[in-house]
Amino acid sequence: MSSLLRAFSRLRAQNLFTVIFLTISLCFAFPTLTWAESSGLGVNNGALAPCPATNNCVVSQNADVIHTIEPIVYHGDRNTAWETLLKVLTVVPRTQVIEKTDNYIHALSKSRIFKFVDDVEFYLPTDEAVIHIRSASRIGEWDLGVNRRRIEQIRLALQELNI
Repeated sequence: MSSLLRAFSRLRAQNLFTVIFLTISLCFAFPTLTWAESSGLGVNNGALAPCPATNNCVVSQNADVIHTIEPIVYHGDRNTAWETLLKVLTVVPRTQVIEKTDNYIHALSKSRIFKFVDDVEFYLPTDEAVIHIRSASRIGEWDLGVNRRRIEQIRLALQELNI
């Protein structure tokens, strides 16, 4: 009976290993998989969408304490600030601008290993000298602070370029 129990335990361990191996393999086999579609993006009534209840989003408008981030303040010409932001986004790793208007930018930023997609939005209102920001992961509950760090790096790059 004990040899049967050992054989069964070994079989369960092998099956668990197989499932883990296949899961990881699929993640690497389909690196461009977005895992989810974006929704609720854009500017609505002069504001970017609020963050969901999860901890993987930051926004500079209408946010609670957990999700709030300061907008990017610029000094000087509005168009120069906007063009400088677009230039900075071209050098942010694994980030691509997919929509651009005279007051809104939507970019996608992918994680390095599993290619998880984050939506990064910028809104330039005509009546304020700020760029409002929203950066949100499409899936999961926690992003280990990636969205906040990305926005702060963009803010720092813009400050170094004196906007």
